[in-house]
Amino acid sequence: MNSEKLSLRLEIVAKYIPSGARLADIGSDHAYLPCHVVQKGVVPFAIAGEVAEGPFQSATGQVEAKALAEKISVRKGDGLEVIEPGEVDCITIAGMGGALIASILEAGKGKLESVKRLILQPNISAFSIRTWLLENKWGLTGEEIVEEDGKIYEILVAEQTDTHAAYGDELEKGLLFGPFLLKEKNPVFQKKWHGEKENWLKIVRNLEHASATDENNRKKQELLRKVQLAEEVLGQ
Repeated sequence: MNSEKLSLRLEIVAKYIPSGARLADIGSDHAYLPCHVVQKGVVPFAIAGEVAEGPFQSATGQVEAKALAEKISVRKGDGLEVIEPGEVDCITIAGMGGALIASILEAGKGKLESVKRLILQPNISAFSIRTWLLENKWGLTGEEIVEEDGKIYEILVAEQTDTHAAYGDELEKGLLFGPFLLKEKNPVFQKKWHGEKENWLKIVRNLEHASATDENNRKKQELLRKVQLAEEVLGQ
């Protein structure tokens, strides 16, 4: 992977970046995504944010190697600390856990007023992001699920629009499985949730052999509810 040829998951993220947007890519790693969309003329300006020294240096090196330093600002800082209020209108965060992405958005809430679109690709727990979006007046406008190199990724797109519109009356299922992904139920979706269901059942079996504490009982009920939802969704 490089800035000319993105990975499949980043290609999908890039597809949702609006033409002409001012972009901030948080946790940019090698800055492949900002370099790609600037090179392609999709965006005129981008910020590549990194908290760790190694990736920050990698991003800086990549931007300089592509002679894009005038159009891409590589900045070191935690989450949305790297952007000023009003500086960007699209934010991408890819390749982290869902709970971490949600906490980055929560910590930087004050920077989101001018932002029109969020494009988020969690490695796990998209549920955490959907929950945060719902509670913070962001509406889901699109989702995709793909498999790459044996891993399954979800890409979520959100705008400051009606937060409940995507869910209809299926909020519980929508938060867990994704309201747009639920409509399509493509083979990757089915593979993911068959696997998750088996995993939940395994944990339930382990809990049945563990001591019957309130906490264990609560966990077990929670997992059995998820199994039930998965069975309804997968039709089995």
